[in-house]
Amino acid sequence: MVDLRKIFNLIPEVRKPEEKKLDFNTKLKWTLVILGFFFVLANIPLFGLSNNALERFQYLAIIMGTDFGSIISLGIGPIVMASIILQLLSGAGIINIDQSTTEGKRFFQGVQKLLVLFFIIFEALVYVLMGGLQAMPGLAWLLIAQLILGGLAIFFMDEVCQKWGFGSGISLFIAAGVSWRLFTSAFQFVNAQGANCLLSFKSTPCAGKILVLIQSLMNGDQMQFGVALAALLATIIIFLVVVWAQSLKVEIPLSFGKIRGYGVKWPLSFFYASVLPVILVAALIANIQLFGGMLENAAAPCVTEGLEASCTFLPKVASYFGWLGHFVNGQAVSGLAFWLGSSPILELAIRGSLLPIQILQGLIHVLAFVILCSVFSVFWVKTSGMDSRAQAEKIAASGLQVAGFRQDTRILESILDRYIMPLTIMGGAAIGLLASLTNLLGALVSGTAILLVIMIMFQFYQNIAQQHMSDMNPAFRKFMGQ
Repeated sequence: MVDLRKIFNLIPEVRKPEEKKLDFNTKLKWTLVILGFFFVLANIPLFGLSNNALERFQYLAIIMGTDFGSIISLGIGPIVMASIILQLLSGAGIINIDQSTTEGKRFFQGVQKLLVLFFIIFEALVYVLMGGLQAMPGLAWLLIAQLILGGLAIFFMDEVCQKWGFGSGISLFIAAGVSWRLFTSAFQFVNAQGANCLLSFKSTPCAGKILVLIQSLMNGDQMQFGVALAALLATIIIFLVVVWAQSLKVEIPLSFGKIRGYGVKWPLSFFYASVLPVILVAALIANIQLFGGMLENAAAPCVTEGLEASCTFLPKVASYFGWLGHFVNGQAVSGLAFWLGSSPILELAIRGSLLPIQILQGLIHVLAFVILCSVFSVFWVKTSGMDSRAQAEKIAASGLQVAGFRQDTRILESILDRYIMPLTIMGGAAIGLLASLTNLLGALVSGTAILLVIMIMFQFYQNIAQQHMSDMNPAFRKFMGQ
């Protein structure tokens, strides 16, 4: 039997700070340093990459906190995949690691690191060898090596953030990527043809919606003005709705069993499963589109006239997956990938080019998001230790009980059952509805991206406010509303 602890000792790790608690300025410094490195790496292109339809990765790039075509194309994918698999295996009781002890925590973290390294290598191989990121002739292994190096960089940068920064590097990279896309969608002055609209503002079309809004006012273009205004309003409205929904919660009054007269409220958020269900659904749809395009390319010898002689075993197998969709310039035009995808219905309606099939696609897109988000919410809550039984045990271990009831986990579980499962289903459906409607309304970025950045920034705000309100600069304290 292999002793995994010996393997864990071979994995490099970031040194922990000697201080028990780092001050605000130190955490801010390291967070900004890592953020700077992230943006630098995101702008280093992969050497040896041939002409690829990178547009098909756009949806997946948001979730993975990356920019496909750069050296960090793998993004946080390997870290998230390893974490989810380990969490599900642990929550379902398939693997038993006692995380209440220091040794157990260390072993769990070691297994997680080993899984991350495995997925970095595995995903690099899959992307290149399956043609997702197609290499120039003879440069496939060089491309794989660059992807592995980029994946390792993200892995260690995440570790620096956890030990020296404000928290999870995963959250930081997603928030940074989405914020950058939001900024460029609003203020991009270089259009798709590479022309700088600021040099001849009235005659050269801009790409950023705010610049388009100003430009259309100057030129009297009512249609372009309507499209740009609709995108900005949709973004603002969805932003406000998500911020409001984020504050919704159910509070269960609890009291201390041994100390009479003292009580607390146990909050259960409306988005009980957080943003994870919509991440999983968006990742599922993005992967259907991604692998649908890859399989269509692989099946080309079997479906293209004149190439029948090249229809070997693998292209033959790939040809059976044509139901995933047909793609033009990386965009699905038929099949499952098309029906699960979305079109900017509001923009098409303003332009007068909305088709009935796009309305039907929009309805299916909304239904798919609502149903799948609800299903994934239930699945995640039941397998990750967030169900009523796990919460009841956690409350009981804290010495708390429901006011007016005796201290019994079965009573706690039955009371929590009234709230947790309805919140799980309703919260999952609501978050799916918000994400899908944002996609259809044509906001500056996708609905999933807006939900992610709001929830991540809210978590960062809460953590900083709780831990560093006393030692931060007075100007920052005023900015935080204190």
